[in-house]
Amino acid sequence: MILLWGLSGDDPLEEVAGELRRMRRPHVRIDQRAILATRVDLDAGGAAGWVDSPAASFALEEVTALYARNYDARRLDAVRAGGDEAAGHVDTVETALWCFADVASIPVLNPPSAMVSNNSKPFQSQLIRARGFAVPETVVTTDPDVAVEFWRRHRVVIYKSTSGQRSIVNRLTSAHLERLEDLRWCPTQLQEYVPGRDYRVHVVDTQVFATEVISGADDYRYAARQGAEVELRGFELPADVAARCIELAHALGLPLAGVDLRRAVDGTWFCFEVNPSPCFTYYESHTGQPITRAVAGFLAGAAYQ
Repeated sequence: MILLWGLSGDDPLEEVAGELRRMRRPHVRIDQRAILATRVDLDAGGAAGWVDSPAASFALEEVTALYARNYDARRLDAVRAGGDEAAGHVDTVETALWCFADVASIPVLNPPSAMVSNNSKPFQSQLIRARGFAVPETVVTTDPDVAVEFWRRHRVVIYKSTSGQRSIVNRLTSAHLERLEDLRWCPTQLQEYVPGRDYRVHVVDTQVFATEVISGADDYRYAARQGAEVELRGFELPADVAARCIELAHALGLPLAGVDLRRAVDGTWFCFEVNPSPCFTYYESHTGQPITRAVAGFLAGAAYQ
C-alpha cells in the first residue's frame, strides 16, 4: 500500500493519486487539512505503528512506499485558530511521520534527512560543484560594503534567500543600494549573473525529463510580474549532462529532484540548486512529459513504460 502525505488539492499529489488509480495500485492518503483529526502511534524504532485519520486507519507496516509533499500545517487556518494545543498536536503527528519516513525500509520521495541540504543554498552549492557542475561566483553577507564591492566587480548581480524557503530571484540595481543597510539583519546571497538559457530537469530515480525555459525574466516562475512571457518545451539533454543530473540527485539521496540548470553562452552548464519537492506538474502540463507516470511507477515499484 502506497502512502501519500500532503494537502488535498495539491497538483502533484492529486496527479500521482490519479495515476495510481489508473494503475490499480492500492494507496491511502494522509490529508494535512485534516491533521487535527489525525493520530499517529509510533513504535520504538520508528518503522512501525498505527495511523488513524478521517480518510483511513492503517498500520504503518502495511506501507510499501511513501510520497511526502507536505506543507507547514501550522499555517492552516484551523491550526492557527486552535492555538498552542493545535500546534503541539501538529508537531507530534508530523514528527512521528517524518521519523517513519527516515527509518522505514521502503522507497520514500523524499527522505527528510536527504532534503535538509536544500535548507542552506550555500551548502548545497558546494555539493553541486563537487558533482562537476559550474556554480556562479557567490557571496553571502550581512555587510553592505561587501555587497557593494561584489556588485561593482560583476556589474550584473542577482540576489536571493540563503534558505530553502521559496524566494523571488531579483537583479540588484543602483535603486537597491540605499536598502543595503538591511543586510545587517538578514544574511543575503548574491551571485554573479550568468547569461544563458534555463532548463528545469526532473530526475525520477534513473529517468530524466528536461524542460527548456524561454523567458526574458530574471525569475521565470514570476515572469508575469515582470511583464515578461515564458515558454516551456521538452528538451533532450546531452547524455553527459543528463548523467550528471542523475548522479547529483543520487548523491543528495533524492530519488525525485528538480534540478535548475543554465547553459551559458559559452556552453558551460551551471547548476543553481536542487529542489527536493518539485512541482513537476507545472512543467508536465506544458511539455506533455510523463513525469507523473514515472513518479507513480517508482512508488509502485514498476519501471516506467
